[in-house]
Amino acid sequence: MEKRLKLICCSLALLGFVLLLTGCGSSKEESETAEKDAAVESEEKSDEPAEEEDVLDSSTDSEETESEDTSSSSETTSNKSSSENAGSEESDPLGEYSSEEIEYARVWLQLGPNQEIDELNVHRISAGELINPDDETSAVYPEDVIQLAGSRLVDGSVTYSSNGDGTINVYNVPLRWESGDPNVDENFMKEYTEGIIEDTEKVYVEPGEEEEVKRLIQLMKIH
Repeated sequence: MEKRLKLICCSLALLGFVLLLTGCGSSKEESETAEKDAAVESEEKSDEPAEEEDVLDSSTDSEETESEDTSSSSETTSNKSSSENAGSEESDPLGEYSSEEIEYARVWLQLGPNQEIDELNVHRISAGELINPDDETSAVYPEDVIQLAGSRLVDGSVTYSSNGDGTINVYNVPLRWESGDPNVDENFMKEYTEGIIEDTEKVYVEPGEEEEVKRLIQLMKIH
């Protein structure tokens, strides 16, 4: 009987020990599983900001690239514009002068009696003014005219009107008028000046040498 009781007690003790070991093993496994889950969750959380940072970095890089492209494009456009302007000035040496100034210089270069002048005077005369301003019997200009003259009588003059198509009407008007002779017919001046109007000559104006045109423009005084 005692042996049987001892055997039962031993069996119970052994069973309790086995159950204790099983419980410990299960707790250990659960603990390890919980630790693994916590580590995975921590890694996932630590990865999220990194992804956001990558997105921000990518956006910043894109903006910087666009800014550099825009700056480069602006510089290219500016350089192209400067180059075109420089090319335009080189292709047109007279581009800085007005069409009127160029015309005055070309007319004198072609028709001026003396090219060795130190001054080119430009006088604008309106239609209706006397051809001979010193004689009231003189005929009047039927249109606006330009009179070009040097600073000396020997330089001569050119009086003309522009047709706006590269041609001019030249009036054979003297630079200085002689005093009237009282013995001459009083209608002489009227007939003479009317003859100047009738005898105007249409002339095509040549472009002339550009350097000579520039030289005359620099000597020009417009009154």
